[in-house]
Amino acid sequence: MKSIIYHISIFCIVLTLISCSKQEKQNKDQLIFRYNESSNITSLDPAFSKVQSNIWACNHIFNGLVQLDDSLNIQPDIAKSWTISADGMTYSFLLRKDVYFQKHILFGNDSTRIVKAPDFEYSLKRLLDEKVASPGGWVLQNVESFKAQNDSVFNVKLIKPFPAFLGLMAMKYASVVPKEVVSYYGTDFRSNPIGTGPFQFKLWEENVKLVLRKNPIYFEKDNDGNSLPYLEAVAITFLPDKQSGFLEFIQGKLDFTSGLDPSYKDEILTQKGELQPKYKSTVNLITGPYLNTEYLGFRMDGSDKAVLDKRIRQAMNYGFDRPKMITYLRNNMGTPAVNGMIPMGLPSFNNAKGYDYDIEKAKQLINDYKKSTGDKKPIITLSTNASYVDIGEYLQREWQKIGLDVQVDISPPSTLRQAISSGKVSFFRASWIADYPDAENYLSLFYSKNHSPEGPNYTHFKSQQFDVLYERAFNETDNDKRYELYQKMDKIIIEEAPVIPLFYDKVARFTRKNVLGLGINPLNLLSLKNVKKK
Repeated sequence: MKSIIYHISIFCIVLTLISCSKQEKQNKDQLIFRYNESSNITSLDPAFSKVQSNIWACNHIFNGLVQLDDSLNIQPDIAKSWTISADGMTYSFLLRKDVYFQKHILFGNDSTRIVKAPDFEYSLKRLLDEKVASPGGWVLQNVESFKAQNDSVFNVKLIKPFPAFLGLMAMKYASVVPKEVVSYYGTDFRSNPIGTGPFQFKLWEENVKLVLRKNPIYFEKDNDGNSLPYLEAVAITFLPDKQSGFLEFIQGKLDFTSGLDPSYKDEILTQKGELQPKYKSTVNLITGPYLNTEYLGFRMDGSDKAVLDKRIRQAMNYGFDRPKMITYLRNNMGTPAVNGMIPMGLPSFNNAKGYDYDIEKAKQLINDYKKSTGDKKPIITLSTNASYVDIGEYLQREWQKIGLDVQVDISPPSTLRQAISSGKVSFFRASWIADYPDAENYLSLFYSKNHSPEGPNYTHFKSQQFDVLYERAFNETDNDKRYELYQKMDKIIIEEAPVIPLFYDKVARFTRKNVLGLGINPLNLLSLKNVKKK
């Protein structure tokens, strides 16, 4: 009898240990956020945060003077406040006194130290250092000088007023780094980062995985006074095949995936852009505007006489159904661009009427052109890349209905970019993703002094009225008045039609049902400091 009781007791203890072990594993799993980065990560140094994969990783580790909320409003970060001079030329940032670099042996006995204004002076100088060769030096192109006034005040003086400057300072390029650690590692700082962010570096096996752990001395707190972040760790894998990464997510091995790839977009979304029924119980879909305008551009000083005529450009704008195109070719992941070049998601988004589908008006404009020029069969060549063949062929069929013969020429992306920049194509597919949250991003494409190849004005559009408004906007520090100027410029672009806006892109994020607090923003910046897992 005693033997039976003994064995039952042992059995119960083993069951308890197994149960506890399983519970412990589940609890641990709830504190780790996992996602795949198919594009790989080339550097964890914020001075090289040029591509999205690097930007996301650096956003977990580093902070700057200011940050953006999900509505793209400028918010304090390490700078708790700032002042701007009346002429819009001088910015003075007052720093918090409770921000510390993550622990490192170089910081002495306490293994950490407080962030001071000279750290920002050093960090921004790195962007301009030819030996560092950072691609982010351009964020300081309108800066005349910057200097730490003392440990708590950092001053920046601009060459000319530039209202979008604060948005540039929110970019990861402008993150603060510790001089002694960067000097110690040299170029190896890319794989030994020390910042101030919610997560700190733990392990990086390049092309395999990256592990970040919670920063226990992070300075931000939630609205209830609880320390951020909630998660204990972030684990990033590097499967290059997007479909494989998607399958890992569907199997529950990843907590999050972003974007739509042709290999699986129809598997997870209906044509209306909704989750397929079989995934509704396990997956959340989060969508929102993305600061990317997809468009077709005309070379306004080229040799193609047809595209130089505004009637042709306007007819082509009227001559296709944008909502239909988005529904059938993009699974509704986009918004028809019927309001100009400034995309949804920016405060200055222009609600002015652009081009709706009007086949009769398009035909009339084409007929007027043919009668007045004698050009009975204008032939136009659209230069694009393989990723946009479906859209190119759809437009080709639509424009045939209004009397235009449009040929589609396919080139590799790099070849197409070079041809656009050098003016070798007269009609081309392009897109513009904002680097910072201000409509000046998009309007700079049409400023006459920005003609390519020196600048981003690939259409070589030129309008004295537009240029005057563009230059006035630089001196306008009142946001509402500046937005009015932006919208007037956008109306000029709608009228003159140097481009055919196709759609304003959308961010598509997919999470498991147990993920809470993952926001979305028009820059598609991934922030995990407020994320919880049930």
